[in-house]
Amino acid sequence: MGRNEIIMTSTLKSLRALSDPTRLRIVALLEKDELSVNELQEVTRLGQSRISTHLGLLADCALVKSRREGKRTFYRLNPQADSVASEFIQLAIRGAKELAEHGGDQINLKRVLARRKEQAQLFFNQVAGRFDRVYGPGRSWQAFGHLLLRMLPALTVADLGAGEGLLSELLARRCKKVIAVDNSEKIVAFGAAKAKKNGLKNLEFRQGDLQNPPIEAGSVDLVILSQALHHAENPAAAMASAAKLLKPGGQILILDLLQHHFEEARKLYGDRWLGFAESDLHRWLEAAGLKRIEISMVAAEEQPPHFQTLLASGEK
Repeated sequence: MGRNEIIMTSTLKSLRALSDPTRLRIVALLEKDELSVNELQEVTRLGQSRISTHLGLLADCALVKSRREGKRTFYRLNPQADSVASEFIQLAIRGAKELAEHGGDQINLKRVLARRKEQAQLFFNQVAGRFDRVYGPGRSWQAFGHLLLRMLPALTVADLGAGEGLLSELLARRCKKVIAVDNSEKIVAFGAAKAKKNGLKNLEFRQGDLQNPPIEAGSVDLVILSQALHHAENPAAAMASAAKLLKPGGQILILDLLQHHFEEARKLYGDRWLGFAESDLHRWLEAAGLKRIEISMVAAEEQPPHFQTLLASGEK
């Protein structure tokens, strides 16, 4: 076989490899740094077997290289790529930028690379995993929660979409003031009566909407949206409104579901949105003018439909 035939074979293999949009996404993601299969999964939200298959095809035509580190395999663009392969890599990167997923991929990539440096977060995840699996008398998340509550400073907190105020009531036992907001008149009345019964004079319930909470701008240290955002008519507007309530240096904390496909949640729980992608939360926090944005997975249910919970935060 002559040299031209070899080049043609290589060219055809590369063309076939890059004919799939997912493989274009992967090549573009590997432009800045090497990534493991798990990291590519987290960025793209694709299954491990699919990603491994795509990587195998890209490696077969010498567009990517791999290396092992312990039990993990990392992939990168081929640093020894010849002129033909290098040209295909650049075309793939250009093509990926035209895909609808590109913006979200880049946001998720930035978050994944930043997490590598957060050894404390990695340590926390490992500890949490062991805690769930190993029984110890008297050890529970409830007990840990009360311990952590004792560490809270004297904050003024807005709990938006508070429902009957379970979280608000816990926070009020340590915080300076807690304002619980919900759009249901009955739930607000119930929560207020319960707070009065328990002697929580620093817990105030107010009826209002997430998009326009009845709280003075720049008056709270912390805004919490706990499993509330997926009930909002306009999540981005709700987040922008929440940010306006913060004092300079204040923080917003959001607990909500990762994007899922359990359609029955709309009828069963009254959910407007089937969770959110990390990239959406990141973009909305940035648009609200917040900095030091962090988003991480903090819980995953073992039972179907396997809801996963994200914790997102930002500072004013």
